[in-house]
Amino acid sequence: MIDLTEQERAAIAAAMKPVAEIITEIGWQTRFCDLTERQVLTLIEVAIGGFQDAMHATARIQESEIPF
Repeated sequence: MIDLTEQERAAIAAAMKPVAEIITEIGWQTRFCDLTERQVLTLIEVAIGGFQDAMHATARIQESEIPF
């Protein structure tokens, strides 16, 4: 297990919404082993994208702050 920063934990939490939207499209009752390769890849892409978007948003906020 890796030690996550608070920003990373928040980014993971932010990624839950887009992942949940995809799972809703797939169907919450669908077993993971029954997913197609395309569905699994979509879930991974959405999770990573959501995480990256949240991290970028945090970085933009921090960059706009005056460091003194």
